[in-house]
Amino acid sequence: MAVLEIRDLFVTVETDEGTTPILNGVNLTIRSGETHAIMGPNGSGKSTLASTIAGHPKYEVTGGTITLDGEDVLAMSVDERARAGLFLAMQYPVEIPGVTVTNFLRTAKTAIDGEAPAVRTWVKDVGEGMKNLRMDPKFAQRNVNEGFSGGEKKRHEILQLELLKPQLAILDETDSGLDVDALKVVSEGVNRAKENTGLGVLLITHYTRILRYITPDFVHVMVAGQIAEEGGPELAERLENEGYEAYLPSDAPLEA
Repeated sequence: MAVLEIRDLFVTVETDEGTTPILNGVNLTIRSGETHAIMGPNGSGKSTLASTIAGHPKYEVTGGTITLDGEDVLAMSVDERARAGLFLAMQYPVEIPGVTVTNFLRTAKTAIDGEAPAVRTWVKDVGEGMKNLRMDPKFAQRNVNEGFSGGEKKRHEILQLELLKPQLAILDETDSGLDVDALKVVSEGVNRAKENTGLGVLLITHYTRILRYITPDFVHVMVAGQIAEEGGPELAERLENEGYEAYLPSDAPLEA
C-alpha cells in the first residue's frame, strides 16, 4: 500500500509583486485505494498543491515535507517522482508537436517500467484503452494533444493513467470543460484504474458534478492555502448548496 504524506507544507511563487505565499501549512495523507477530493474557491492553492507534488519548478517549498512510502519526494526530480508512482493529470494538457500519441505512450511506459513493453501486448492494451474511453483509433497516430478538443485531451490523460498504472494520481480539475458525456467516460476510466490497480486519487475540483461519478472517501476544503475543513461526501453536498462564503473573511469580495 502506497502512502503519500504531506506535512506542514509551505509554498511560495515569484510574481511581479515579489514573493507570494500560496500554501500555508497543508497537512494531508493519501493511501492506495482512497479518493480524496479537494475543493475550494479560485486562488485557494489547490492547483499549486498539485504542481508542487509533481515537481513544477515555478513553486518553491519553504517549509514542510512530502513523502511517498517514507521517501523524500521533494528530493526527487520530476521523472523520479513519476517512476516512484506519482501521476499528474494537468488542468490544461499541453500539445507536443512532432510526437505521436503512440510514441509518447510507449516512451513513457518504457521510462517508468525500465523496459519496453512487448509490442503485441502493448498494441492490444492501447487499443482497448482507447475503445473504453471512446477515442477514435486514428488519434494514436496524431501528435499529442495537437488539435484535440478539451474533452479529447482529458480522455488522453486518463488513457495515460490506465496504461502507466501509477500508485497515486493527482487529477487537477479533470472535469474542467467537459460535457456530461465526456465527464462520464473520463470518470469511468478513473474508477476502472482504481478497481484494477488500487489507485489512490487526489481529485481537485470546484464543483460536485464529477463527485457524482467518482465517489470520494474524504473531502477537504482548501481556503487561503490551508485545509479549512475535512469530512466525507456529505461535505461536498453542503458546499454545493452553501458555497465557500462561510470560510472567507467577511470583507472578502465574492467571485463573479
